[in-house]
Amino acid sequence: MSSNQKSLLFQYDGRPSLKEIIPLGLQHVVAMIVGCVTPALIIAGVANLTVADKVLLVQSSLFFAGIATLIQVFTLGKHIGSRLPVIMGVSFAYVPTLAAITGEFNIATIFGAQLIGALVSIFFGIYLKKFMKFFPPLVTGTVIFSIGLSLYPVAIQYIAGGVGSKTFGSPQNWAVAMITLAVVMFLNHFTKGSIKLASLLIGMGVGYVITMLLGMVSFDAVASAGYFQAPKLLHFGMNFNTTAIVSMVIMYIVNSVQAIGELSATTVGAMDRTPTDKELSGGIIGSGVVSMVGSIFGCMPTSTYGQNVGIVIVNKVINKWIFAFAAFVVILAGFIPKFSSLLTTIPQCVLGGATISVFATITTTGIRMIASSNLTMRNSAVVGISVALGMGIVQVPGAFALFPTWFISIFGHSAIVVTTLFAIGLNLILPKDKPDSSKAKGISEAV
Repeated sequence: MSSNQKSLLFQYDGRPSLKEIIPLGLQHVVAMIVGCVTPALIIAGVANLTVADKVLLVQSSLFFAGIATLIQVFTLGKHIGSRLPVIMGVSFAYVPTLAAITGEFNIATIFGAQLIGALVSIFFGIYLKKFMKFFPPLVTGTVIFSIGLSLYPVAIQYIAGGVGSKTFGSPQNWAVAMITLAVVMFLNHFTKGSIKLASLLIGMGVGYVITMLLGMVSFDAVASAGYFQAPKLLHFGMNFNTTAIVSMVIMYIVNSVQAIGELSATTVGAMDRTPTDKELSGGIIGSGVVSMVGSIFGCMPTSTYGQNVGIVIVNKVINKWIFAFAAFVVILAGFIPKFSSLLTTIPQCVLGGATISVFATITTTGIRMIASSNLTMRNSAVVGISVALGMGIVQVPGAFALFPTWFISIFGHSAIVVTTLFAIGLNLILPKDKPDSSKAKGISEAV
């Protein structure tokens, strides 16, 4: 690699050689592809979709992840997209809310709520400055922390074999899941470079091979799948329900705030500057536009991918053509049913063993954001009460037994909704700590 080619890799514009673009682009694909399709597999299981519909849901996830990435990298017009080196994909953060909506209503209700939620996120992006005062790190961290906690039951259900499985809770399922988790943990903590970045993929590969040897994998769906198929317009339908819409609107706003953090981490870590208001606004608007269109074609909400942000921060490679190549590969994969159907053959215990580490990372991200604020009595109350009410209500299904059905639908099934509302409300209502004494208060209260 010439010095000129090397310098182009660390510039947003310019065109490096293809032999440099391909491996660096594939690195991003490897880091994101499992995380992108797993939410689709989880929700397909909750919705009891047919094999063909499950494949289509995975295809849509891949296709629109690539489209969302291209829009962020190149932008549409002046205001849609951030023009920053980021990878987009279907977000794990929405899974608890999507699962609750699917379980109570159906998958079509997801896409109706998603359409409205995405529209609200576009509005949020346009008027970004006016809304940011409601989401300081303390509030955002509390919400992200609750998202991670809400995902743990999903992981355990998958580790046990998946709800409804004839072998649910079997030692075999747990053994496969723990081996998968052990491989992921080993590679994360004892290796470096591309092997560490691909730890999730390698761990799932090991678990998958084991389940094949144990006769737990069927390739019937792959054999019957076609070689080419585009996402289908309104294949899953679209229903509009007020309670589902409220839940999704809250999730879109929370995820928009999280996107600000990840876009900021990208520019600060790899470009030695803070993002401009235009970049942040365009990033949120671009994500909202893709989610709106995606809802019509059966793709669940997309967001910036933290693991790929980590790659950018580590290697400082920000050239747009690397991200464009990664997006092209993901889009191509979204057109191939045989590839998508192969992903759907992964046993649920393997998915659970691999993804519980991802869910743990979400939780610790929230903890770090909370810790960035002084944990005074006031701040501790915001965090503690919000999480206690959010998680506590969900863990006691009959807590709202005598409330109206619409109330239960909004507040009784999603810890994230309750946690978000209380975190915002308490942060606004409780008196602020005095700047000169907050640190001393935090120390004395900890003692």
